[in-house]
Amino acid sequence: MKKSIIIILTFAFSLGMFAQSASMQKTAKSVFTLTTFNKDGSLRASSHGVFVSSDGQAISTWAPFAGADHAIVIDANGKQHNVETIIGANELYDVCKFTVSGITLPAPIASSQANGKAYLIGYSVAKADVKPFKIGSVEKFMNKYNYYIFTQDAAENMASCPFVNDRAQVIGLLQHGKNGEVYATDAQLANDIKANAFSVNDPVLRTCAIRTALPEKQEEALLTMMMTGETVDSLKRQAYIDDFIKRFPTATEGYTNKAISYVDAGKYAEADKMMQTAIERATKKDEAHSEYAKVILQKQIYHADSPYPAWTLDKALEEARKAEAINPLDVYRHQQAQIIYSQGQYQQAYDRFMELTKSPIRNGEFFYEAAQCKTMLKAPQTEIMALLDSAVAACPQPLTSVAAPYVLARGMALDAQENYRLALKDYNLYDSLMQGRPLASNFYYMRYKCETKTRQYLQALNDIARAIIMTPDEPTYYAEMASLSLRVKRLEDAEKAAQRCTELAPEYADGHLLLGISQLELGKKETARLSLLKAKELGDKRADEYLKRIK
Repeated sequence: MKKSIIIILTFAFSLGMFAQSASMQKTAKSVFTLTTFNKDGSLRASSHGVFVSSDGQAISTWAPFAGADHAIVIDANGKQHNVETIIGANELYDVCKFTVSGITLPAPIASSQANGKAYLIGYSVAKADVKPFKIGSVEKFMNKYNYYIFTQDAAENMASCPFVNDRAQVIGLLQHGKNGEVYATDAQLANDIKANAFSVNDPVLRTCAIRTALPEKQEEALLTMMMTGETVDSLKRQAYIDDFIKRFPTATEGYTNKAISYVDAGKYAEADKMMQTAIERATKKDEAHSEYAKVILQKQIYHADSPYPAWTLDKALEEARKAEAINPLDVYRHQQAQIIYSQGQYQQAYDRFMELTKSPIRNGEFFYEAAQCKTMLKAPQTEIMALLDSAVAACPQPLTSVAAPYVLARGMALDAQENYRLALKDYNLYDSLMQGRPLASNFYYMRYKCETKTRQYLQALNDIARAIIMTPDEPTYYAEMASLSLRVKRLEDAEKAAQRCTELAPEYADGHLLLGISQLELGKKETARLSLLKAKELGDKRADEYLKRIK
């Protein structure tokens, strides 16, 4: 009897060990090798990781990705997958989450702390090596994650291989300390990483050339796609757009962005087909028709010299009217008014814009656009100024950056009327409303000219200096700096500015003339003569007057 019990217990223990071994080998099928490369194709780093979903999500350590251009993984079946996106990374704990192409076998992630013993599973296309490891201590961090410290060494070539508990659930990935100590950060930390709208600008993720993943929420994904227009190269941007369309096939924004990229490339038939697809698939048909109208209008405005007979302003207006017919919104009536303006029907467009000023979406833009219509109709300046005043007044009070474009437009109109003091007042208001936002050099140049006409020379010098800082290769700005510096007797500054002007534009006569004048005022007659002769050679007859003074 006793012998039978021992046999039964031994058999049961063997079954348990077999089951544990089988589950370990199953988890081993989720382990992969990771290889990252530099831009020139040279090897950057080698490591490991595990898949955590069936659609290609994986976790590993972050260090191999930092500075990498691209990467691949090879799964336990020997199949190669390209790393497509980085979902996110935690640089402090050296973990990351990313996606690869293809279908993958996920490993189970432990939801509770492991104690006593863990097992290190290596990578293999055959039977994986499984080694027991004693857990020396476990530290909690961020209130819910575990940091495991082990008492024995592990080979460097096992980096990022998974530690599992006795149920073959991954508790962490192998990491080495500076002195060879072995530890693992909770796998849940890496698995919990999610992409967000601002991942594309994350300074840590930007050290890697692999693009970031789109967030799961449509609103955040849309924001990411919009932000990539200025922050990534065109190929990556197309990948973001294609990903958005795949993830959100009933949303119009992906199709619109794709169509605009086709328009920019001169592929108008492809753009048209893309917007037809948007109308077919979109949940909100009115938005799809409106976006179709927007794409056509943009093409007609910015690529008018490239004919595409199927797209006309009449076609754009037709699509905008279809949008309104489905959903009678004022925004679609506004779009129609803009198209009518583009057709050159300024009085009709003016009437439409003024109707919108009485609508629930009344805002400064409608008055501003009405002012543009009046300008094209050659209306009296008093009518135009009244509309620009209304554009500013219609903005939220106190004024914010929303009002800035209309304040600037009013200032420019006052400037054109030679009402320089009021123009300068609006320029200064625009500057304050835009505080913290970068301004173009031509704004500072415009305000500089207004300041010189009101004899505010110190402010003018500051603004032309700002224009130079913003656009340091524009010779005109240096010539203006030299001219004003001469006027206020800053002779050395004038000489330096004029010298730089001649370096940037050797054939620009004004630069040589100003250089010669400043050198003459400084008593440098011989160099002044050479500079003035060069100005004369380039056709500036004013040089003769100053050359006479040298003789």
